[in-house]
Amino acid sequence: MAPGAGDLGATNGKNETLDHLISLSGAVQLRHLSNNLETLLKRDFLKLLPLELSFYLLKWLDPQTLLTCCLVSKQWNKVISACTEVWQTACKNLGWQIDDSLQDALHWKKVYLKAILRMKQLEDHEAFETSSLIGHSARVYALYYKDGLLCTGSDDLSAKLWDVSTGQCVYGIQTHTCAAVKFDEQKLVTGSFDNTVACWEWSSGSRTQHFRGHTGAVFSVDYNDELDILVSGSADFTVKVWALSAGTCLNTLTGHTEWVTKVVLQKCKVKSLLHSPGDYILLSADKYEIKIWPIGREINCKCLKTLSVSEDRSICLQPRLHFDGKYIVCSSALGLYQWDFASYDILRVIKTPEIANLALLGFGDIFALLFDNRYLYIMDLRTESLISRWPLPEYRKSKRGSSFLAGEASWLNGLDGHNDTGLVFATSMPDHSIHLVLWKEHG
Repeated sequence: MAPGAGDLGATNGKNETLDHLISLSGAVQLRHLSNNLETLLKRDFLKLLPLELSFYLLKWLDPQTLLTCCLVSKQWNKVISACTEVWQTACKNLGWQIDDSLQDALHWKKVYLKAILRMKQLEDHEAFETSSLIGHSARVYALYYKDGLLCTGSDDLSAKLWDVSTGQCVYGIQTHTCAAVKFDEQKLVTGSFDNTVACWEWSSGSRTQHFRGHTGAVFSVDYNDELDILVSGSADFTVKVWALSAGTCLNTLTGHTEWVTKVVLQKCKVKSLLHSPGDYILLSADKYEIKIWPIGREINCKCLKTLSVSEDRSICLQPRLHFDGKYIVCSSALGLYQWDFASYDILRVIKTPEIANLALLGFGDIFALLFDNRYLYIMDLRTESLISRWPLPEYRKSKRGSSFLAGEASWLNGLDGHNDTGLVFATSMPDHSIHLVLWKEHG
């Protein structure tokens, strides 16, 4: 007899016996058999397994499958909804910020549902809406955004402070022609085409300080009240360091051979041979180079480092600069360059072959905000892929990058369901209005 033939014969015999019994059974016996077979054949493993094992198995399923499984029964929905790690991981994968101290699983399932809706809106180009600010009578060359307020500086010899949420003008003061602006609650600092920097009081509109010394237009300004220092970058190829309260020039930094279009005063967050965490650092940028300077009051201040993307100056830098104390990021025709501030090494070059010459607006841990002449783009920095775009009108172009800016920036480090509100992007228009791109409220 062939191996297994006896077992097969026994099985067939048992099946024939069952068939005979079923043929002799009435409706009551068949119903009894059906009820017992349901229990014997359809084992609910989520109900029978220990919770830890159930959670382990659930980790292998994708979120969409888990949502479908939640519909099987109340018990399945309860178990799946209680798996905190599964929903936290799903949120992280979407680019959401996770607070690991919050272990309420049902909360994270709700966050995931909210996250998947927002990401779907981004993919479908439906996450934003637009608005306009109207009030200037000449071209607007300078924009600065902070905490829901947008400052605009114009050739109409005025600067205005707008509440972005309402579109209302909060302050309007008479100034000089503005090429750069920065403000806080009390004051406004302006860099001008008249080669000077000025400080103004919002409440009275009066000029409280005038900084004279540049021999070319002042294209960028930054200041720090704690240091009592103001810095300015100019078309005269220099960077000047000023005493903010006294108005006196403390230092003139030379070495640039092009217009200085950006200056950034920022506290360092990493240690290197040249600086320590907590040190204030000054960055200045022109068409080809980024220079790094120590902030001190010594007259013969030496540049710590010069960064560029091409030694022969064949590649220009885009007129935007990101520096958060840990990384320097700038865009060029070759792609998006990210330098490590501790070593000054290039960490990576992000290229977008499908779209050339993207300009940088904002850069975070998860997302980057970019744009070109036609669209606003969101890039997922983990995959270096563009996940969303939004059409832009024919805005006013600026070689210095002063006529457009990013709004709220915290979402670039990961969305959290609360930081995707307010201003995303603003730019001045040929008709002297300001075009705003805003997050659309959650559906």
